[in-house]
Amino acid sequence: MNDRVLKRAENRVTPEDVLNLQFTSGTTGSPKAAMLTHNNLLNDARFVGDAMALTPEDVICCPPPLFHCFGLVLGFLASFTHGSSIVFPSDFFDVKRVVDAIVDEDATVLLGVPTMYVSELEVVAKTGQRPRQLRTGLASGSAVSQGLMNELRAKMGVEKMLIAYGMTETSPVTFITSLEDSDEKGTTTVGRVIPHTAAKVIGKDGRTLQRGERGELCTSGFALQKGYLGNEAKTREVMRRDEDGVLWMHTGDEALLDKDGFAQITGRIKDMIIRGGENIFPREIEERIMLHPAISEASVVGIKDERYGEVVGCFLKGVERSSRISDVEVKKWVGQQMGRHKTPQYIFWIGDAGVGDDYPKTGSGKYQKHILRDIGNKLIGQGRVKAKL
Repeated sequence: MNDRVLKRAENRVTPEDVLNLQFTSGTTGSPKAAMLTHNNLLNDARFVGDAMALTPEDVICCPPPLFHCFGLVLGFLASFTHGSSIVFPSDFFDVKRVVDAIVDEDATVLLGVPTMYVSELEVVAKTGQRPRQLRTGLASGSAVSQGLMNELRAKMGVEKMLIAYGMTETSPVTFITSLEDSDEKGTTTVGRVIPHTAAKVIGKDGRTLQRGERGELCTSGFALQKGYLGNEAKTREVMRRDEDGVLWMHTGDEALLDKDGFAQITGRIKDMIIRGGENIFPREIEERIMLHPAISEASVVGIKDERYGEVVGCFLKGVERSSRISDVEVKKWVGQQMGRHKTPQYIFWIGDAGVGDDYPKTGSGKYQKHILRDIGNKLIGQGRVKAKL
């Protein structure tokens, strides 16, 4: 291709052109192809890199895959827009290679979902390897407990872990914590909106709620996708204009915004458990369980029940299987802070017969709760798990 042809092609490209067809995770159904533009992706990467204070001296270790927005935007493009180096330890998540890369390449920034960090800490504890240069990290996909944050600080030297929130359809980040935020804000919120982005929380009637009220989180601004490829009906379902003509993405997440603009994600509306008419969001129970020092991972789902319709079931992974706490202790731990209706009625342990050796997850590391529900209902139907209440 000669220079004239190349120049003509370059002149036809605009910031609003679709650069990437990014498939959603498909945690609750079939993945959809989000149409993301140059403007979406490069600016989102820039603002995320700014939050991590990236410079050309930084070395990013990026275990998340490039086929997901995490690896592509928060990893590769953030490094590209800031001139940082980036290391991809393996084609798929291999915890030993990740830890080796952190140490061998003197990584200063580490990316991942909480389940990845848990596995990395286990390897560090077994091998005695200790990163020398890690200064920060970025987590997304689920909440990071204060306990996990403390472990990362003590054993891997990560002084401040940032939390990012968003969705594939928003390029993906719309909220992120700051290096200056307190530990309390860094573990209980997903931070504040990134530049050139707005957010609101609405009730079931579509009315914008006050600060502190829980409802569906909606976001607007430069990061919104053009739509789903070949699926106008689904696009119209989640992308709607208000009376002022502003286009909003309806995230499907329940959240609240505090007086300072920090967002707390209280649950996925589709994951909500309805127990005898009571609405229960799994996330708040997961966060309580994760505060127990003997539990490294938790996922809460609704289990079928003849009397209540649904009851709370939890899938747990202990820090060490040999020192697993009792189901009674799990129930007591939750019950100390929450009502009886939120206390798990069924408890499943990863590694037990029929449960599986690990959580079913998407390629980006998110729990596939619909599979966990199926496993739980199957085991109960076979009489292999009894109610704990």
